[in-house]
Amino acid sequence: MSVFTYDPDPPRVSSPWTQLSDLGKDGSEHLGPETSQSAQRLDSGLLSDYGVTKLQAEPQDGPTEYKLHLLLRPRRVFKSMSTTNKSRHGRLKLSVPSPAASSQPRQQRLEHLTTQLLWRLQQSSPYHSSSSKKLVLPKLPDDNVDLTAPVKLRKLVPGLEESRGALYEIGVADDGTLVGLTKDELEESITTLRVMAASLGCTVDVRRRVVVGHCEWAESTEFTSSTEISPDETIRSAKLWVAEAFVMPYLGLIDGMNGEHDIDTNEQSAAEKVSVPSRGSSTTPQLRVTFTGPTTSGKTSLLGTLSTGVLDNGRGNSRLNLLKHRHEMVTGITSSIAQELIGYKDQSILNCSHGNIESWVDIHNYSEGGRLVFVSDSAGHPRYRRTVLRGLMNWAPHWIILCLAADDTEIATKTNGVSNGLGVSAGGVDLVKAHLTLSLKLGIPLAVVVTKMDLASKTSAHKITNKVLSAVKDAGRVPKVLRPDQKAWGDLSRVPDDDSAKVRDLLKGISESGNLTEVVPIAFTSAVKGSGIGLLHALLENLPLPPTPTARDYVGMALNPEQPKCLFHIDDTFSLPASYGSLNSASGKQADPGIVVSGHLRFGQFSIGDKIVIGPFPPDDDEPRESTPEGRQSPSSYGLSISHPSSAELARIAMKNAISASTIAGEWHDAQIVSIRNLRLPVSTLEAGQAGSIGLSVKPLSNRSQNGNTDHAGITEIPRIRRGMILAIPSKHMADSGLKLQAASGFTAVFEDPDIQTLAVGSFVNIYIASIRTVARIRRISRQDSEWGVSNEGTETEEIFDLNDESDTNNDRDESDRPRGGIEMGLELLHHREWIEMGSRVILLEGGSQDKSGLEGFVGNVVEIVD
Repeated sequence: MSVFTYDPDPPRVSSPWTQLSDLGKDGSEHLGPETSQSAQRLDSGLLSDYGVTKLQAEPQDGPTEYKLHLLLRPRRVFKSMSTTNKSRHGRLKLSVPSPAASSQPRQQRLEHLTTQLLWRLQQSSPYHSSSSKKLVLPKLPDDNVDLTAPVKLRKLVPGLEESRGALYEIGVADDGTLVGLTKDELEESITTLRVMAASLGCTVDVRRRVVVGHCEWAESTEFTSSTEISPDETIRSAKLWVAEAFVMPYLGLIDGMNGEHDIDTNEQSAAEKVSVPSRGSSTTPQLRVTFTGPTTSGKTSLLGTLSTGVLDNGRGNSRLNLLKHRHEMVTGITSSIAQELIGYKDQSILNCSHGNIESWVDIHNYSEGGRLVFVSDSAGHPRYRRTVLRGLMNWAPHWIILCLAADDTEIATKTNGVSNGLGVSAGGVDLVKAHLTLSLKLGIPLAVVVTKMDLASKTSAHKITNKVLSAVKDAGRVPKVLRPDQKAWGDLSRVPDDDSAKVRDLLKGISESGNLTEVVPIAFTSAVKGSGIGLLHALLENLPLPPTPTARDYVGMALNPEQPKCLFHIDDTFSLPASYGSLNSASGKQADPGIVVSGHLRFGQFSIGDKIVIGPFPPDDDEPRESTPEGRQSPSSYGLSISHPSSAELARIAMKNAISASTIAGEWHDAQIVSIRNLRLPVSTLEAGQAGSIGLSVKPLSNRSQNGNTDHAGITEIPRIRRGMILAIPSKHMADSGLKLQAASGFTAVFEDPDIQTLAVGSFVNIYIASIRTVARIRRISRQDSEWGVSNEGTETEEIFDLNDESDTNNDRDESDRPRGGIEMGLELLHHREWIEMGSRVILLEGGSQDKSGLEGFVGNVVEIVD
């Protein structure tokens, strides 16, 4: 999203009538759903009720539009109008439109009016999107249109999901003069506005109708422009009305948490009914990729070239747009996760170099029928090793792209800058080996990219290549080298045909076998000369996608009554409006500040309006003690270089979690989904395996209290949501039986690496599971026998190992290539109770070590949950 297309504080939707009646008060009141009493008062209002004769002049910018009328036909000629004949007859006569003013072709006028409405709606949106789709113009209504007939509501135009709406003052001149319309003209104008709004995916709510005067006109069998009364003319008189209409994007939900209805109900007036559209989701295949590798391997510069289509200058110029912090620009070391979206369609590369692409929403639009690649760039320096693990675990990448530098600088980093982050004794740590070993252990499909080929000597290139080939073969995988052309790549907008053919031939065998981890493609690139960039684009465009995830991927068909229907892992939280509809709350209500969470949907389907549970939270009675004092770190904040507090303090933390899950109140809170974004594209539904952000309306604490304490009654307090929590929809079995999701205070995992036995019982380790990062204590370690189901601990875990066997089968692991035994370890969580999925992957790293890279971890699977 460009800083030039995002306005963090767009103009507010504020009625000029409110501003006039509230002089001396804050005139920036948001519009929202009116109560029935106020609607009745405004619908029958007289101008004398407002004490005004004229509105403020129409603002040139902003979401407010003044229109004399929205008729698609010539307007009748009036003999007299009380609103224009009071004074200055010569000037005010121009305010009455002549028939020629509306004589342009109806379709052309409707197109102009609809485009104008779209522009006004965009004025109240913080983000202005350009779309590759041509605007769908509404169908012209017949002259005898039935005002009570439902209006077909089309799909919302991209970019309007965040609009706060637009106000139309109908019957008002640009200078604020209240000219007025007859009743039939007003209703016809409102009908036109509804048709225009429906074509954009919006609805119309008439907020006020005000009588401003009266008029007279002559009816005749023949049209005449004469002001004289003919014998066959009849003089008619009527009141003149003005109306205020609020146009708002339809998002499928109106304050559902408070029991209010959506727009498709019988309570709405017949003239405002709409046909509710089907819920939409992105159907473009989406590949999630994480770039990882040692520092100075050129990951960020390579991603910058891929996402912008601009080659690097050799000094990291292409990565500047990806760096978030000043210290990253100064040192050149990435410390945070940067994410980019690249689209592909028919070998066309759809990134920021495309002339009509300004944002991710535009990439979505142009990539329909092709593919989207969501790339996360993680840190590489050992000081930021937690960010490395976050990129590999939290976003559940489909493929890992391991970047390794081919130049000789990798040797120098062992004894220079990197040693500062590892300690004096760790200057000779082989970071290439550490990253390569961890990437192979995870069991995620892997591709290796050797970077900086423009700086590499033949010796250094052979050395890094041999190291990769040996490690891949030792892991039981098959390396496949993609040899690039040595010529520089000039066209950065399309994937070369030769490169695309090479990649497809290599990946054909992977797709046919169904085992995505069997083959490891190896490519060679230079972000300065452009060699190999086309090959890497071809790889991203054609890498096979794993099957759509389900709730049974880890545990097979084994009965697990606590498995929810849908599961979303939270990676980050934002204090933003959950939906801009929440800003338009009714008068007298406190606007919902909103919570937006980001992450990925593990399985199931989330839609706007779904009622979910979020957690696990600390128990209600422990919440005050849970908050960490300023300046004091919590155990989970120590990370991989943890310097542990005293064992007595950690023991006290552990004792707080030693509670049965069935006795804990307030661990799960109710919420409702009010907005969804799939990779920044506003959608109505998020599908399984997709990443995005979700706006939540969380049930207030005052409504959840069950202990009778009314000290905070009436106060809406949003509970603190943190990384590692989940959003879930309980299964039908859970809902019928009254079961709740069970958070864990500990778990048991099985590891294959026998070196894990070097860890001592009682020692503290760092745990990574999905988006969870926490500290645990080892309770026990036991070795399994060579046959599954037999353990040194007895027979109580017999069925657990059957689940582990099932899980490995579903993860496409070859049982013949792995040892039949394993190391079983029981772990106790020290800080938060967490929800852990049975069979999920876990990374265990030893804390406090200063003589290693921090990536020497153990990878296993969860086989038992301890509540």
